[in-house]
Amino acid sequence: MAADPADGASQPYRVLVASAYFEPGFRAGGPVRSLTALVKRASADVSLTMVTSDRDLGCRTPYPGLSGQWVTRSRSNVFYLDRRSPAQWLRIWRYQRQAGPFDLLYVNSVWQPVFSLLPVMAAALRLVAVRRVLIAPRGEFSPGALGIRSRKKRMFLALWRRVLDRLDVVWHASNDREATQIQELVGATRIVVRENETLLPADPTPPVDHGADHLRLVFLSRITPMKNLDLVLRALRSVTGPLTLDIYGPIDDPPYWRECQRLCDDLAPGTRVRYRGVLRPGQVRETLARYDALVLPTRGENFGHVIAESLSASCAVICSADTPWTEVLTGGGGVVLPETSAAELIRVIGDMVAGGPAEWWNQRVRAGAAYRAWRAADDKPGVLDLVRAEAFVGSPGRATGRVYR
Repeated sequence: MAADPADGASQPYRVLVASAYFEPGFRAGGPVRSLTALVKRASADVSLTMVTSDRDLGCRTPYPGLSGQWVTRSRSNVFYLDRRSPAQWLRIWRYQRQAGPFDLLYVNSVWQPVFSLLPVMAAALRLVAVRRVLIAPRGEFSPGALGIRSRKKRMFLALWRRVLDRLDVVWHASNDREATQIQELVGATRIVVRENETLLPADPTPPVDHGADHLRLVFLSRITPMKNLDLVLRALRSVTGPLTLDIYGPIDDPPYWRECQRLCDDLAPGTRVRYRGVLRPGQVRETLARYDALVLPTRGENFGHVIAESLSASCAVICSADTPWTEVLTGGGGVVLPETSAAELIRVIGDMVAGGPAEWWNQRVRAGAAYRAWRAADDKPGVLDLVRAEAFVGSPGRATGRVYR
């Protein structure tokens, strides 16, 4: 266990991170991996303090031995908060008052009430002393995400902008498309564009010949309407195998999962679908390496860690155009659907089945090569270092990140 951070000497650049989920949690998917990489890749003179939930997404019980504790994890002092404990809230309050002003408050959602809205409101009311706020929507402004409860979200944003106007706010976009979405929705004038950080290796896992005589497809993501699993299952009702689809991921939306299960009752001949449960982070790449292609017709991703992980395992990717991976996939990593429809999935999967084992193998080799080229190009400073440079010495476009003004 770590000592209370308020007892230690302050560092040159002090960052307070609020996130609903962090290690050892994993059920929230990509955001946890993004934060882990961000913390580990930050400059040594960036001092990080994080407040996060004491339990994983969808879990009623806290992590063993962590609730209400300060822990040193991945170069960050982390407090695991039971949001129902007044005593723990008081401890956090006393800590931040004693610790003095932070240079940056970084929140990892626009909508999350406890770990985004509350700390930003506290900063606006000067209950938390921060000089600047960095907000990462993490895909929440994509058309697909906004299409869910759209009217309520837009009404909220109109009111929330009045709060943000009281603060020195910078927005974190993971690609140019997301930067445009932020500009259009909130009128932001300062956006730092930095692809989500990753700790994946430089080279892919070489493909292994498993000797299968059928196409092996995998869906690996949270099971929600946003990820579009039902579209895959609708397509498989019209694709003649032989093929298998294995589904991995936490069931975030039980009614939606029941709809998906009903679709599995009427599959085309030669097609088998199985739900295989939830994978821990250390199991993801080794699992993906057993398949020919990941199918993810998502309604929108600001990054898409599972796509990077799939390519790193030499597993091709079939996905929608609503991700930042189009160039990598069309360059050899897989297939980008011209439109996110069952008809396009039927065509693409049907063509893949017809290609046979030799083509499946070649596609996996191409996926690994596309990953290697992408990974070699990821040499930019981390987002915290980019924001720090802009704040104190920088100008638009400093280093290899871009800051829109």
